[in-house]
Parts: sequence; structure tokens; C-alpha cells
Amino acid sequence: MALLEVKNLQKSFGELEVLKGISFSMEQGENLSIIGPSGGGKTTLLRCLNFLEIPTGGSIAVGGRTLFDASDAKTVSEREIRRNRLHFGLVFQNFNLFPQYTALENVALALKLQAKSEAGNGAARKEINARIDAQCAELLGRVGLGDKLDFYPHQLSGGQQQRVAIARALALRPEVLFFDEPTSALDPELTGEVLRVIRKLAEEKMTMVIVTHEMGFAEAVSDQVLFIDGGLIAEQGSPEQVFRNPQSERTRQFLGSYR
Repeated sequence: MALLEVKNLQKSFGELEVLKGISFSMEQGENLSIIGPSGGGKTTLLRCLNFLEIPTGGSIAVGGRTLFDASDAKTVSEREIRRNRLHFGLVFQNFNLFPQYTALENVALALKLQAKSEAGNGAARKEINARIDAQCAELLGRVGLGDKLDFYPHQLSGGQQQRVAIARALALRPEVLFFDEPTSALDPELTGEVLRVIRKLAEEKMTMVIVTHEMGFAEAVSDQVLFIDGGLIAEQGSPEQVFRNPQSERTRQFLGSYR
């Protein structure tokens, strides 16, 4: 059974049809890279999968359970949308860290807000918060920032901030982790440190969907690749097929611009 199954996903903004019917599935532990020209619908797809945008058509299922079906009003309620977001984590292009919080506080914030609603005040809450801090410090250590727990975002490089953002996404233990151009806001010399973290997560069999313009990285780390253009999948297959033997002339043109 597929961990993530997307069927005929569509998204329109007024009369502008951005996604025209995207379908794919992923097994647990797989890595999917999404490539394609700017404006082709890649970021909109991620935002729909993470329910930051509500699709106008199609369905999304995780582990065989339908989370969203555009034809079923029950799955489109605000309560269900909030609950469904917990299945996914999203790492944005521009980090989106809170500048007033340290690295550790940024990573721990969502977990502590959850604990506040469940544990109330007093000693029990303090104990839970201490446990959360220890857990999040360990996550920051996993991304190579164990010595930066008390640093504020302005004291960190772009690559370090993005690694904090990755740790923050991992803290909620998502079933699928999405990356939206995770290196696009970084200087070339900082790109490698972020890609190394993502590669390590791939080796640990974290299920990931990565929108990227890093073609060499996508070829090396992916189990499957989608080439999206004009809101449709123009090509889909293994990295070897898509990068070494593309069937679509549009794919060949696009990849040719990176060589």
C-alpha cells in the first residue's frame, strides 16, 4: 500500500488553472524530486499537499486513509484540514524562523504549544517542556547545530537557518517531509551543507518530496522524479530514465539548459 497517494489533484485561482490533474504515489521511505520550469505549478502542488492551499479537485490519501477529497465536504472542513496538516512537514525556501526566538526555541515552539493545551500549568508542564527541549536539542545535533542551540537567527548563516528549519519540521514527526526549493535562498557555498542533511535523511529512509533546481542532487538522491510543466506531469520515472533518457522533448529542452 502506498504511503502517499495523490489522484487528479487540481488547483485554480479564479480562472487561472495552475494544477490541471496531478497524480502520483509514493511508498514509505521513498524520495520524490519534482523538477520543472518556474511557474509550472511545483510550489502550488506542495502547498496543496500541505493544505496551505485547498485543492479545487482530486484527492489525497495517506496510508490508505483519504485525508482530502474535493467531492466530500467532510474532508474540507477547517478542523479536518488542521488535523491533516499533522501528517506532513514543510521546509520553506526562506526559512521562516521567528527572529525573537533562539534556534532551540524555534524548533520546540510547536511541540510546547501542543503540550500547553494538553498538560496545563504546573510541574507536569515544566517536565514536559524539559523533555521537549532535550528532544529538540538532539534534532539540532542531527543537523550539525548542537553548538548553536542558544543562537538567534540573525547570528546564523543562511545554511544554518535552513538546517534549523529542517529540525523544526522533523520535530513534529511527519510521515512525509516536503521541501520547497530548500537551497534557492542560499549562496552556492552554503548549499552543500543543506543538501548533505537532506541526503542523510534520505539514507535514514525519511519519506520526502523535494522541489528543486539542483539537478545533480535530484538525480543522486531520488527514487522517482516528476517533471511538471504547465500544471501537468510531462514526464515521470526513475532518475536514470528522466535524466539520462527523457522521452519528452520538453524534458530534454529543460535539462539541456542545465548542462
